[in-house]
Amino acid sequence: MTTTWQPKTQMGRELAQSPDVVREQLAHNKAAIDTLAAELRANPPKIVVTCGRGSSDHATLYAKYLIESQLGIPVVSAAPSIVSIYNRTIASKDALFIAVSQSGKSPDLVKNAQAARDAGARTVALVNVADSPLAETVDHVIPLLAGPETSVAATKSYIATLSAIAQIVGAWTEDTRFNDGLAKLPQSLTSALEQDWLGACDTIAKSDGLYVIGRGPAFAIAQEAALKFKETSSLHAEAFSAAEVKHGPMALVTQKFPMLVFSQQDASRDSVEDFLSEMRAKTDNLFAAETGYADVKGHLPVVEDIHPLLAPIAMIQTFYTLAESVALARGCNPDAPPHLSKVTETH
Repeated sequence: MTTTWQPKTQMGRELAQSPDVVREQLAHNKAAIDTLAAELRANPPKIVVTCGRGSSDHATLYAKYLIESQLGIPVVSAAPSIVSIYNRTIASKDALFIAVSQSGKSPDLVKNAQAARDAGARTVALVNVADSPLAETVDHVIPLLAGPETSVAATKSYIATLSAIAQIVGAWTEDTRFNDGLAKLPQSLTSALEQDWLGACDTIAKSDGLYVIGRGPAFAIAQEAALKFKETSSLHAEAFSAAEVKHGPMALVTQKFPMLVFSQQDASRDSVEDFLSEMRAKTDNLFAAETGYADVKGHLPVVEDIHPLLAPIAMIQTFYTLAESVALARGCNPDAPPHLSKVTETH
């Protein structure tokens, strides 16, 4: 379905650059990623430790689902303050340490990367500024190549991070089908910009808050989507796994309470469909991004010719078009949210 969305803000204009960013990544980073992947196959880590904040941390959750499901290696998210505030070194020998940052300037991420390297970890930075302090600290630098991103709301840099993670996993596993899907990711992202989710704008914009739901790798983008609603629209949103939301959070759900659900076509699909069936009896304002079900109220169309593990990247691309529209409908400027700055340097 063709959307009427056209970028109206710097956030939207930067978002529209994402297909070209990923296309450049695939060409430019292949040698660096192949070198890293060869090392990982020759000497597999016993554990993967990720480190990032905000959108970067949400991207590392995507890494967790890909690496654990495809390689069976546990992935944990480091608490940066353990090193930077509590001055405690984490035992990282035989680990792969992945730090994610747009600017590469945050002192706590730099300290964590240095501590991990000193402890014997193989260290990697996914960073948009290739000559940053973080990049200078690690063994392997994978540049995000997102280019300048001046809107406070990160979009193309988040998509670039998901793409870089997928490229590392694809090279590591040498999964032909997955890598074929990666080669087509730029065109999938172009198609994602053509999907029409704007029918959900009015209901969400007029709400006091909502839940954003996903499972598996889509849970990572659910967290990012909830953050973006807060950041760009001053709208309270909370992210939950479809496996967890039916506990305490369900007490807030009324017939008008909105939910946005992401569902990819993988092993999690049946459980998410069961959740959707149950929620349609509880709220009139359920919006589901999924393949099929085009005639069901609240259906949000998605790119269908895409590998299930890459589908969340295309879905978050389409989501950002909705987020921009919701922000403007609520009278907010997504490029300059109140109290926020582009670079946050946490100690």
